[in-house]
Amino acid sequence: MEKIHDKAEKPITLLQSLIPVIILVALLAVNVFVFRDDALSGTNQFILLIGGAIATGVGLYNRVSYDKILNQITNNVKDTSGAVFILLLVGALSGTWLLSGIIPNMIYFGLKILHPAIYLPACVIITSIISIATGSSWTTSATVGIALVGIGNALGMPLGVIGGAVISGAYFGDKLSPLSDTTNLAPVMAGTDLFTHIKYMLYTTVPTYVVTLLLFIGLGIVYGASGDVDTTETLKAISDTFLITPWLFVVPAFVIFLIVKKVQPIAALLIGTLLGGVFALIFQPSIVIAVSGGDEFNFYNAYKGVMLALTSDIRILSPLESLNGLFEAGGMASMLNTVWLILCAMFFGGAMEAIGALEKISMALLNIANNVFGLFASTVASCLAINVMTSDQYLSIVVPGKMFSEAYKAKGLAPENLSRTLEDSGTVTSVLIPWNTCGAYHSGVLGIPTMTYLPYAFFNYLSPFVTLLYAALDFKIRKLAKK
Repeated sequence: MEKIHDKAEKPITLLQSLIPVIILVALLAVNVFVFRDDALSGTNQFILLIGGAIATGVGLYNRVSYDKILNQITNNVKDTSGAVFILLLVGALSGTWLLSGIIPNMIYFGLKILHPAIYLPACVIITSIISIATGSSWTTSATVGIALVGIGNALGMPLGVIGGAVISGAYFGDKLSPLSDTTNLAPVMAGTDLFTHIKYMLYTTVPTYVVTLLLFIGLGIVYGASGDVDTTETLKAISDTFLITPWLFVVPAFVIFLIVKKVQPIAALLIGTLLGGVFALIFQPSIVIAVSGGDEFNFYNAYKGVMLALTSDIRILSPLESLNGLFEAGGMASMLNTVWLILCAMFFGGAMEAIGALEKISMALLNIANNVFGLFASTVASCLAINVMTSDQYLSIVVPGKMFSEAYKAKGLAPENLSRTLEDSGTVTSVLIPWNTCGAYHSGVLGIPTMTYLPYAFFNYLSPFVTLLYAALDFKIRKLAKK
């Protein structure tokens, strides 16, 4: 019996739980300082492995079995397999959509319609509509997001501001859409129903969205102050390089239709990718030949050109030097750094979960919630901490949802208070963390580093402050009906 007792797990202390987090944050700060935007090319990934190794060491010290830790890491990686395949397909889709002229056509017509002064607020509104319709911020970035970045680039807008506008709109729609997985998950964890949750979210989400729009209107006036940007040369260069035709919009419209009809994202993206390849052969045969390096349009060159667009770097030269940076795509290969980052993040998150560190930190946050505002603040802090530590948006909803549901009831608060707070602080902040799956994804797809768009993702970082302001003022805090 003494031997069995000796081998039993020792409860982890709060200090031990914080050791891997403190070291990880310190090392990441040093790494970003040294490598800047290149930190995601591999060095941050290794720092996450070091953090996971330290967490594993703390677990072994507390007699947590190595197999238990490894199993949790394996399960975490397994849970992200769908995201990995989506990332690879998005890389392939961006390649065939460039080859077929879909993205250049979006840029062409966008430049004709969007004036520089209204471009930024229009960006927010367009991505909001697409995200509400599809229920996915990921799909929004992978379709109209890429095109809007190209348009903003051509208008001379700073990349960070463009990224902030796309992210803000995409997450507003993702947060409110009944088709969104997080919008369905949050009320389930809190114990309320979907439409009560959505209606109650409007109280905090709409004011935050209005403030976000006003900020982007202001930035639009600043960056589009000249108002007379001559796009004639740019439009001519695009039309000289690609065939310009509205028929190419059939492909993105069909992909959005599939997702609205609840076709699985992997299937919808695969269909969109293949259609992009077919449309390239029909509408841009000369571009396909140029990419393949051949001289004539035949099966060999057609196959080679499309496959290169799907899998590797392609560059399409235009008469205008400044456009050449827009007409580049990396195919599936361009997403490998992001895939690598997700796998390493899951290593750290799995180790932290297995040794009990996440639960310990969350319980410590819960213990300081001695009033209603403290409860809301603890929920927000818990969501943010789990987004940072586990690199997983869903865990930032599931773990605090499980932990705090009884505490909200004990304070006489309706469950929609919890579900709203989970979305206001868990869903929207995940994209602000470079090593979180959401931050890594959007950064990879848009080609804008997370830390570059972060200062301008107003909707995402204002949302937690608004929910805390409501709690402090006791405004729109629904109480449980007394029987």
